[in-house]
Amino acid sequence: MNLRVPVKVVVVGFGMVGSRLVDELLRREPEAFDITVLGSEPYEPYNRVLLSDVVAGRTEVAAITMPLPDGARVTVRRGVVAASIDRGARVVHADDGTVHPYDHVVLATGAAARIPPIPGLRTPDGGLPAGVHALRTLDDAREIVAATVNSPRAVVVGGGVLGLEAAVGLAGRGLNVTLVHHGEGLMERQLATEAADVVRAGLEGQGVTVRPNSLSSEVLVAGGRAVGIRVRDNAAAAAAPSGAAPRDEVVAARLIVFSVGTIPETGLAAAAGLTTDRGIVVGYDLASPDDPRVHAIGDCAQPPNGSRGLVAEGWDQARRLAEHLVSLVEPVTPVAAVAASSLVGPGLSPVEPGLSLVEPGLSLVEPVETRPTAHLRLPGDGAQPSMAVRLGALLTSGATSSRAQTDQGIDTRGTDVVKVKAGPLSVTTMGVCGPSRPDVPAHRSIRLADPRAGRFIEVVVSDGILVGATCVGDARVAADLTAAYTRRTPTPLDPAFLLLTPVMAAAAPASSPEHMPEDAVVCRCNGVTKGDIAGACPPGAHSVEDVVRETRATTGCGSCKDAVCGLVDWLRASAEAVPEPA
Repeated sequence: MNLRVPVKVVVVGFGMVGSRLVDELLRREPEAFDITVLGSEPYEPYNRVLLSDVVAGRTEVAAITMPLPDGARVTVRRGVVAASIDRGARVVHADDGTVHPYDHVVLATGAAARIPPIPGLRTPDGGLPAGVHALRTLDDAREIVAATVNSPRAVVVGGGVLGLEAAVGLAGRGLNVTLVHHGEGLMERQLATEAADVVRAGLEGQGVTVRPNSLSSEVLVAGGRAVGIRVRDNAAAAAAPSGAAPRDEVVAARLIVFSVGTIPETGLAAAAGLTTDRGIVVGYDLASPDDPRVHAIGDCAQPPNGSRGLVAEGWDQARRLAEHLVSLVEPVTPVAAVAASSLVGPGLSPVEPGLSLVEPGLSLVEPVETRPTAHLRLPGDGAQPSMAVRLGALLTSGATSSRAQTDQGIDTRGTDVVKVKAGPLSVTTMGVCGPSRPDVPAHRSIRLADPRAGRFIEVVVSDGILVGATCVGDARVAADLTAAYTRRTPTPLDPAFLLLTPVMAAAAPASSPEHMPEDAVVCRCNGVTKGDIAGACPPGAHSVEDVVRETRATTGCGSCKDAVCGLVDWLRASAEAVPEPA
């Protein structure tokens, strides 16, 4: 029997990143931690990335629910808000009056939707008028879907990733949609002008009216409900005679969705005396510089290398923090050792010299196991690397290397892939891309611009490795480029082949999985291969739920769901077709 005092960890926030941290800890050391989770929303954790799919009607609410933590030492308190942190006493006070002591507290409070200060946008009590919504939470998605029933027209404000997805989703429900964006080009953080023009044409082809370089100047409200929005053309306003009043156009709509960025939730950290800027300031170890027992991950965190607000980035932070917390766990001490040590103390004679309490060669303390446990298989163990290792790993020539800190910080390649879910319009960017791409002499850029076909592809190569890419209008090339980028696959001598020719074997359709190699990646968000899915469950006992629980496939962007389901069906049918041994 072993004795070990569990480390108390309080996780504030039960979103995609907070729940992933709990899962990462349980997969490593399920008995080493007493974990308390405080989640402000009264729901089970859900995939926030798929909220736009709920709005579009492609996914039901029940389908975006994520697995609950499965551990005897995990307490989840849903609908409970952390009110304050007493760092001196090392306790978290909740709004229901409960107090939660901690050895380490992790802030995964996420970010709130940014609501611009536009006239008419706030009600006297500080809320939003009926018909005006942000798209950040499950309640937001439900309210937007309900509003589509009686709203034939909709306006989406914001031409970023989420704004595009919301506009296409509402148009797919049959609404007349206008997309208003302040910048001259859509997704200006990721797309250069030519690529943005191709995306705009693709949106208009799906029935979305795009108003770039336009400012939403006022929300029109009648009877407490939004009835339209005033839109100002920035170019026309700049060209107007000096002193002339700007002419705004009124766009009628009973449904207005704002998607103009987020604001990290830093109030709890600031009230506890922790350094905050745009987010909660943390070092490369994801700990606050003011208190090594307080950590922040996900959208609320501001690490030294910045934050892009992508879920893969938050998942990588959860993995790295879990590894760090596990490394701090004290070695296990056997009960026999504790009993022996109790023989020496006040009122007791010390052990005589030369007298051993244990047999020769028997240690009082068990040796610390330095190899990973079964769920953390590493390459070379004679088995596929496990998901916890491969989630943040960089595959280089068949070898796996962890994301170690370098002089330039943490290598986060693969966590910066942006994929837009906009119906038939495929938009994917990664690494060095967009108008802010630095002009580095070592970088070689090659592009294919084919606006009439709705296609734009640009790749950036350095030292024979793909360091960035933009792909609009070609999902297959985008998938190949993503694999090449995350795996550091050497590029062809002529990088132009990257624009059209697959750079590596792509996963075959799930209807013909017998042609798929074992290492074919099915779920790119979590790095799940065909072999991982096949090995997730005993033969003949496969189910999609089992695969999701064991591998996390489909819990990212969700685009692999059909492939995973098809592969599971094939595995089940294959097991049933195998005759029983005589």
